[in-house]
Amino acid sequence: MLLICEREICDFSPEMSLLMNADSSSSLAHDDRTHHEFSFPFHAVIAGLLAAFVGFASSFAVVVHGLKAVGASEAEAASGLMALSIAMGLGGIILSLKTRMPVSVAWSTPGAALLATTGLLPGGFSTAVGAFLLSSLLLVIAGLWKPLGRAVNAIPPALANAMLAGILLHLCVAPVTAVAQMPMAALSIIVVWAVVARFKRVFAVPASVIILMISLYLTGTAPSLSLASLIPQPVLIEPHFSLPAMISIALPLFIVTMASQNIPGIAVLAAHDYRPEPGPLFTVTGVLSLLATPFGGHAVNLAAITAVICAGPDCHPDPQKRYVAGVTAGVVYIIFGLLAGGATALIAVSPPVLIEAVAGLALIGAFGGALMAAVQDASEREAAVVTFLVAASGLTLFGIGGAFWGLIAGGFLRLLRRFGTAA
Repeated sequence: MLLICEREICDFSPEMSLLMNADSSSSLAHDDRTHHEFSFPFHAVIAGLLAAFVGFASSFAVVVHGLKAVGASEAEAASGLMALSIAMGLGGIILSLKTRMPVSVAWSTPGAALLATTGLLPGGFSTAVGAFLLSSLLLVIAGLWKPLGRAVNAIPPALANAMLAGILLHLCVAPVTAVAQMPMAALSIIVVWAVVARFKRVFAVPASVIILMISLYLTGTAPSLSLASLIPQPVLIEPHFSLPAMISIALPLFIVTMASQNIPGIAVLAAHDYRPEPGPLFTVTGVLSLLATPFGGHAVNLAAITAVICAGPDCHPDPQKRYVAGVTAGVVYIIFGLLAGGATALIAVSPPVLIEAVAGLALIGAFGGALMAAVQDASEREAAVVTFLVAASGLTLFGIGGAFWGLIAGGFLRLLRRFGTAA
């Protein structure tokens, strides 16, 4: 009987064999799907860690330098850096979880460069904070009220990029100035930046920061840090408002943040097949900017460069898992913010010319991209060059900085040329 049963079990018909194989394949596929569904997105977490490290280390010197240029003390600059980092972190966590997309949030690096070129205004840092508040409010309105967003889009890209290039020029020549004043230290920073950029550009500026730290250690000027000194104290700054600050800082800060950060950030997401509604993203980053400004932060926005790290295929093979990178980066940004005192202490003991050199190296890519986009269209080139020259000149009229006057001069020349062509 057992032999008969064994024979009956083993003697399958072809149809039964096909059914068994199909069931087996289906079971294996189900197991693979289950494993894929519940597997830990390790690669996305690593990408988030990398994005946060690159985003912070590559540009914190620009932010601190910009805040100090408009009058912030070391404590106020540390407070601003902390507020911005926490706002960035919360933005990345909230937007990535809400949209299930790898939304990266960053501070406005071009905005910080604008502050560095604007310099101290009457009323000091309180006046700058008042301008930050207005700029943040405009960011919120741009997300809620589409005509304002369309108005920013209506600014000719050639002029917007020329203004940005003019803002960045001063810092981008700083490495050359540093070589003239401190040849050995500056050349070591530049050479390391160039060599690392040859292999992995995202690590080039962090590597130059490490070389700066080594240089300070060898010269005996490295800061002695305790745990208490790493954690900055939040400083609440009462805002003051003035018309020159509104025009010199608030409007250009809003324009460069929208044109060079928010809109490219949406474009990066779209390039990787993520298409969120832009308005809510602008609104959230604007609200977070509003919350950060009383503590000295200038603006946060959608990221462009670090967004590539979180949204690209190297982050995770499954596009639906990449949002974890945005969440991870947000958590790390908050941690960095709570330790922002160390970053400002490093800058406080560093020669200003070397800090400007590191900041300039961080902005060379943005400067090159803006300059190329500004002069690409031959019909817009003359107006763009005028915008660039005026914005880079350091001109101040009626207490209003060159970025605004550059946009006005280029826009006027553009209208004049078009009017003449139409006539």
